[in-house]
Amino acid sequence: MSLVALIDYGSGNLRSAEKALARAAQERGLDRQVVVTSDPAVAAEAGRIVLPGVGAFADCMGGLTRLPGMVEALREAVLVKRTPFLGICVGMQLLASVGREFGDHKGLSWVPGEVVRLTPADPALKIPHMGWNELRFVKKHPLFADLEGGAHAYFVHSYCYKPADKAHLLATTEYGGVVAAVIGRDNIVGTQFHPEKSQALGLTFLGNFLDWTP
Repeated sequence: MSLVALIDYGSGNLRSAEKALARAAQERGLDRQVVVTSDPAVAAEAGRIVLPGVGAFADCMGGLTRLPGMVEALREAVLVKRTPFLGICVGMQLLASVGREFGDHKGLSWVPGEVVRLTPADPALKIPHMGWNELRFVKKHPLFADLEGGAHAYFVHSYCYKPADKAHLLATTEYGGVVAAVIGRDNIVGTQFHPEKSQALGLTFLGNFLDWTP
């Protein structure tokens, strides 16, 4: 059985993500155990790691760094051992070099870029961006297997990811301009949308992640 570590650092809808990951594994017939954990030793030995996140960038980064040894364990697992990693919403944004929400705050810098305020060209569009939006796949990726073009995912966010390298932009959505929906490189993927709230699309995406060997 392969362990999937869902990191608990005081931010994120852990229950919904845990249930969605478990259901995705069951539907695929995959032997995966989803464990919610704040223990860096568990994260270090996991076969896959998921980092959720809801709230402000600085608060989430602070919560992660306050777990003794967690950032170091994640860095070793993801960057050295190349454990498959999924960041969700602010969990994705923490991959950036810097988050510019309420000042400038250093991120993990695993996928270079910045997190900036969402500024739709149409002033009638409300912030936060909340609801279902179409995904546009920029590149082929194993996590997009069996997802059709035009599929919709569920978003809730006020800030967006601007990757420094366009090669790291995997999918976009439209909200008064182009917005990064999925970013990634190597064994790392992050989604601005919430797969655990995106019904059939989300379960397919999570199943692909649980079955992914980068």
